Amino acid sequence: MATEEEMRAAREARLEELHGRLAGAVERLVTGEDWVRAVSFAARFRSRSFSNTLLIWTQHQAAFGQGRVAEPFPTYVAGYRQWQGLERQVVKGQAGYMIFAPVTARFATVNPSDPTSWRRLARGEKCKTNEVERSRMVGVKLAYVWDVSQTDGKPIPEPPAPRLLEGQAPEGLWEGLAAQVKAAGFDLLRVPDASVIREANGMTDYAARTVAVRSDMSDAARVKTLAHELAHVLMHGPDNPETRAHRGIAEVEAESVALMVGAAHGMDTSGYTVPYVSGWASSVKDTSPVEAVKATGERVRRTALGVLDRLDTLKVGDGNPLGLDREPPSNAGPRLAFRAASVVESQQVRLGEPVPAGRGL
Repeated sequence: MATEEEMRAAREARLEELHGRLAGAVERLVTGEDWVRAVSFAARFRSRSFSNTLLIWTQHQAAFGQGRVAEPFPTYVAGYRQWQGLERQVVKGQAGYMIFAPVTARFATVNPSDPTSWRRLARGEKCKTNEVERSRMVGVKLAYVWDVSQTDGKPIPEPPAPRLLEGQAPEGLWEGLAAQVKAAGFDLLRVPDASVIREANGMTDYAARTVAVRSDMSDAARVKTLAHELAHVLMHGPDNPETRAHRGIAEVEAESVALMVGAAHGMDTSGYTVPYVSGWASSVKDTSPVEAVKATGERVRRTALGVLDRLDTLKVGDGNPLGLDREPPSNAGPRLAFRAASVVESQQVRLGEPVPAGRGL
């Protein structure tokens, strides 16, 4: 029987293997077209972090190449017990896709505004009457998910999806994006053509607090441009401390947010263009291209998710099968120790390192 030290070493070895898989998946994002495909795919699995999305994507592609699944792209993924809770069973012999799941701990303090005052609570320990308690991520562990094609059982309900004609924008999307521009304190201007805004499709003026979009484009192009400029408003203002550090990839981030917002509404993403990945990823100082790509992907996902959450529009699914809030059958065993919407790491985290509040998977 393995000792506790041997089991810990085995867990750490599997985590290292998963980190290696993630690095390999990121390194394979070579061209701008590769990045566009990855972000478009992430839009359909947007409840999961960019890192775990890449892991799911590459492992499913490998399974397709080996003939273990019938389709090249996954549609819905969930944990073993979660599929049982939906009255489906993983098919015998189907290997799950490895992903990162958070390890959390409870912390308490009498002064929440002082980050150094938080103390970790022991298992079963209660905080004192004058203390505030919060859970924080302190590391990651290995978890597994399976695509619906690796299971059988009760059919999965299909949510309604938008259907768009060429050049058409989803109903209500322009109005929803415009409302967010206004809520951010910017005036939205419609200009007649590109000559008014330096031959661009759109322009954000932080000093004047305006966002301008050309009127002489199709509905879809105008919506895409507005989403791009809204990303600049939310991510790249002069008061944003990260703007200077990531100045070289601001356009990549804005275009990627627009792509993800569009893809989440079923819009065609073939017209989106992103510069050669190794070029912009190498422009971030003191950061490896692999880490720059992971960090950019996660910033894009979080920003796009914030925009999408504020939109009252019909969207495609997010990769989670309907009904995951249901409890599993009583004989299904314990629930997995992670939520379907929180199973991917945003950045590499070593076990045992405290993570500030607000940073999660």
